[in-house]
Amino acid sequence: MIAQQKGRAVISLFVLIAALTFYGCDQPPASSSDMNILKEAFLNPPDSVRPGVYWYFMDGNMSKTGMTKDLESMKQAGIGNVLFLEVNVGVPRGPVDFLTGEWGELFKHAVKECVRLGIRMTLGIGPGWTGSGGPWVAPDQSMQHLVSSSIEVTGGEKGTIRLPLPQPKQPYFGEGTLTPELKKLWNDFYKDVAVLAFPRPAGQGKINSIDEKALYYREPFSSKAGVPPYIPSLSDYTDSPAAAIQKDRIIDLTDKLQPDGTLNWVVPEGNWTIMRFGSRNNGAVTRPAPIQGLGFESDKFDTAALDRHLDAYVGKILQFTGKPQTESPGGLKMLHMDSWEMGAQNWTVLFRQEFIKRRGYDPLPFYPVYAGNIVGSRELSERFLWDLRQTSQELVIENHAEQVKKYAHGLGLGLSIEPYDLNPTADLELGRVADITMGEFWSKGYGFHTAFSIIEATSLAHTMGVPVVQAESFTSDGNEAWKQYPGSMKDQGDWALAAGVNRFFYHTFEHKPFDDSLRPGMNMGPYGVHWDRMQTWWPMADGYHRYISRCQLLLQQGKAVADILYLTPEGAPQVFLPPSSAMDGDAVMPDRKGYNFDGCSPGQLYQASVKDNEIVFPGGATYHVLVLPAVATMTPGLLEKIRSLVEAGAVVIGSPPKKSPGLSGYPLCDQKVLDIDRQLWGGMEVPARESESVYGKGKIIWGGQFVLQNKDSLYPDYELTAGVLQKMGVKKDFESSASLRYTHRVTKEGDIYFVSNRTGQPVKANCIFNTGKGRPELWDPLTGKTRALPEFSASEGRTTLPLSFDAYQSWFIVFAKNTNVSSDEKKNFPETEKVANLDGGWMVSFDPKWGGPADVQFDSLTDWASNANKGIRYYSGIAVYRQRFDLPTASDTGKNNRLYIDLGKVNNMARVRLNGHDLGVVWTAPWKVDITGIVQQKDNQLEISVANLWPNRLIGDDQLPQDGIKDDKFPEWLLKGEKRTSGRYAFTTYDPYNKDTPLLESGLMGPVIIQKEVY
Repeated sequence: MIAQQKGRAVISLFVLIAALTFYGCDQPPASSSDMNILKEAFLNPPDSVRPGVYWYFMDGNMSKTGMTKDLESMKQAGIGNVLFLEVNVGVPRGPVDFLTGEWGELFKHAVKECVRLGIRMTLGIGPGWTGSGGPWVAPDQSMQHLVSSSIEVTGGEKGTIRLPLPQPKQPYFGEGTLTPELKKLWNDFYKDVAVLAFPRPAGQGKINSIDEKALYYREPFSSKAGVPPYIPSLSDYTDSPAAAIQKDRIIDLTDKLQPDGTLNWVVPEGNWTIMRFGSRNNGAVTRPAPIQGLGFESDKFDTAALDRHLDAYVGKILQFTGKPQTESPGGLKMLHMDSWEMGAQNWTVLFRQEFIKRRGYDPLPFYPVYAGNIVGSRELSERFLWDLRQTSQELVIENHAEQVKKYAHGLGLGLSIEPYDLNPTADLELGRVADITMGEFWSKGYGFHTAFSIIEATSLAHTMGVPVVQAESFTSDGNEAWKQYPGSMKDQGDWALAAGVNRFFYHTFEHKPFDDSLRPGMNMGPYGVHWDRMQTWWPMADGYHRYISRCQLLLQQGKAVADILYLTPEGAPQVFLPPSSAMDGDAVMPDRKGYNFDGCSPGQLYQASVKDNEIVFPGGATYHVLVLPAVATMTPGLLEKIRSLVEAGAVVIGSPPKKSPGLSGYPLCDQKVLDIDRQLWGGMEVPARESESVYGKGKIIWGGQFVLQNKDSLYPDYELTAGVLQKMGVKKDFESSASLRYTHRVTKEGDIYFVSNRTGQPVKANCIFNTGKGRPELWDPLTGKTRALPEFSASEGRTTLPLSFDAYQSWFIVFAKNTNVSSDEKKNFPETEKVANLDGGWMVSFDPKWGGPADVQFDSLTDWASNANKGIRYYSGIAVYRQRFDLPTASDTGKNNRLYIDLGKVNNMARVRLNGHDLGVVWTAPWKVDITGIVQQKDNQLEISVANLWPNRLIGDDQLPQDGIKDDKFPEWLLKGEKRTSGRYAFTTYDPYNKDTPLLESGLMGPVIIQKEVY
């Protein structure tokens, strides 16, 4: 038992972490002043470092009883956070209408239960899983496009000039997302903005990709092939002079437009084009929202529209619950903006005024460019589009994200943001608004490749000095179908931890409103890994969550270590992609190499300074080198910031830009760029060989091989940057002779390395750690145990030690400063010897409620799926194996020997009890538990509870008549509470299986043996 004094110290250690979690991460990261206190917390992790879940509610299917059971099961299983969202996905509508009084009482109950249980709740800022809108959003306060129509006229022609009404752009997700009422509003909403006339150009020519460049659409980078991560800003464009509209001959006819669409204007001599510009709704609606929450997305450029939405949604919810209890460990703590899936907008009622204020010129003459026309020249038009996107980005950040943050803070809440996908801004610029950033990764083999969003989220947290990095974790498509479980997720989970994630939010835990006998119960259609209390293995999930909590505890300490800082280009949209050469592995699980890195947006770089030749951020992050993107343009302001960093001592890699990207201050802006270029680089001619340009206390490295050969990357090959660091005397942070991944955090007390085996085979490796602080210790996140590592050598500030790993096994290697930990052992890892085989018969008990026999004798360990008994073959759930055994020799119970039971192969999780002692859950390699001091010489009573997965029961049930959802309605027997007559055992709202689907191997396969450790 932990002493009371130590308990208080542990609590005080994590009060700061809790405060950061709840209120916004403005304080410095927490660190332990006593490594022993941290060890105690590692053994018994506090609630503040528990993982979370997306807690999804299915369109009115809600119950107080189900909520309480959900939350109590989370508490017991080791979940400490919930993200509340209600959606309409693949489930018949329930009886509780969204945002009604009944709904409000249920939500209030959920918050109260979170307070009671100490579970922190996060609330999405709108109905559905993304966006901020609803039926209360009027078209004039919705997301808008500037659209146009045009006609050709000739001077001297008689007759009335009637201008066609500009039509709206198609909604990105199609008109099928609109109800008849919303479709009418979408079609009807229109406001005239301007009418422009100009002599018709003699030639043909349009700006390519105009729908994206003018922000009518932004495709999802995560899920659609060919979507560019950024829109290039060039220094030179192939011009089409004959196709260009002469800017000085554009005539503003806005005041001559009549209410009926006719134009009171006498056309001058010649051929003219008249364009009518108006504002239209972009068709974005809340998705996938419950019916009562379906409506337009609020205007992302307008604080008034956003405030009206927040008052109508969050404000109404708070009328039910009261003001958040900020002093309580549990309850409502955060608001959340999920992945950006609302598409883009390029207009709001005050857009022209905002543009003039921010860019310094009137956009009116460039309105034809919205439609892909060339005004003045192709370069001028592209520069205008850059300014258009930049202005839009600033409005989204300031008038939407910052306003949500202000609203949240006014309530004592924090704000988390998942800043990616159809995002029309730069991901890193949007994400830096958040108190806590969030990425997303999908289960490998069951969805999209979104590792880039994890790199973005961790980069944001590191550069901002925020200790917590959240991730929507293990999102899955319909093919997952209850196949995932902690053991299958170990490798990818460790990848995420090494990538920098230190708070998982599993996607998804669906609220279970039905009777507990209806399992697996409610699901979110085909989406999400099934992470809920109806899982077969949920009673064993605490063992896995404890592992995750221990990892998250240590990975929230101190600050992350990285040597390379990649600067992203200015402009929007923008996805940060480091050079692929900086990572090993595949697109789903890319691992960092020996020099770690982060990305940084221009907006973040303005906060940086230089100390001792390192680039330093206010939050504490430091980097040895800044790598510029290989782009042709840069604003004078950003270039001046880079100049100041170099002058102060920074080392920068990259070539000089040639021009400014926009029209602000044009053409003097281009001259300012060239003037700074000459100071820093000495000129524009690229050296044939790698060169250094010294300026002030720093230098710029460019030329030679640093000139990009790979046009798919913005940055030079990783090995070139690594070479620069080596010449600077910067050692690799981690090196290994085996296929291992790592991450490194440093605290005032020492260094914490997380090291993980990337393979499914045992490996031994010599590892080099870039620290010499103290003697190394091994902290095992599976058991919480810590011990010294006696075999090591230290030289020149680096430590080399041999390590051993089982399949996908992970260790923390901790170097505590000024410690001299002693060890009775002489080796880092023992060998194992077999003491006995437990190869006798087993008595196995299945749950008859799920079709299995109450007791059956297994003469040997075999696969349930191959058993002749249908009750076993199609069984899904937990079965208990029992056996009595004796040890072969008395010496094996001696205190100097550590004895283990190794379970061999397990499908899929197990809990072990010996002689009445619960020895915990076994869910990954090594599949064994420590029995030292518990095992007896004679008459040991062993119980192994084994859980398999749901598919076998669902496949077996499909041999029987269907009695589930039909015609989008729940079955009558369920609605009326009647007994089922089909003979089926399971019930679910989504079932991809049929009677011919192959069964999954299940049960304890062994061999089960007793082992002894030998040093």
